Amino acid sequence: MRQVKVETVISVPCEEIYDFVADLSRRPAFSDHYLKDYRLARANPVGKGAAARFLLDAPIFGERGELSITEADRPRRIVEEGRLGRLGRSRMVAVYDFVSQPGGSTRVELTTHTEPKTALDRFKHRRVHRWMGRQSETALERLRKIFEEPGGEEPARASVAGAEPGRAPRFGARVATARNSTATDG
Repeated sequence: MRQVKVETVISVPCEEIYDFVADLSRRPAFSDHYLKDYRLARANPVGKGAAARFLLDAPIFGERGELSITEADRPRRIVEEGRLGRLGRSRMVAVYDFVSQPGGSTRVELTTHTEPKTALDRFKHRRVHRWMGRQSETALERLRKIFEEPGGEEPARASVAGAEPGRAPRFGARVATARNSTATDG
């Protein structure tokens, strides 16, 4: 797929936007229109090493994917690398650049690029760059609205698949295990 680059200006300082985007648990707040079944792959969703899995809900060929933050240069840049498609054959890169503007606003640039591995993958990605550009523009517009037009409710968040934070053991606490009913006490 060709490289897709979109940008928007948000009237908030770089640090606030960077902190929001660097937290992968907050990604559904502005990207859930095309990233379905989004879940965290690691317990720590912030900064370098944070990872997530999702379904890229493309019109004809939806593909499973995963991404992780490989570079986090606060407050200037976030680089995410990942894999898409069958067996994770296709490589994906997303780069968020945050540029300070006069008056305390920030220009957010999102550049995405995929490298299909096989001829079938190249066929499937043939026209996806236009769709991806539209989805990325919508995502940045939704991100702008989160900061400039707060609605009062907390933006959507993702969690680690299968994790229930309220039931997780604390440091030093014992975890109750179910006893086998056929076992005899003795």
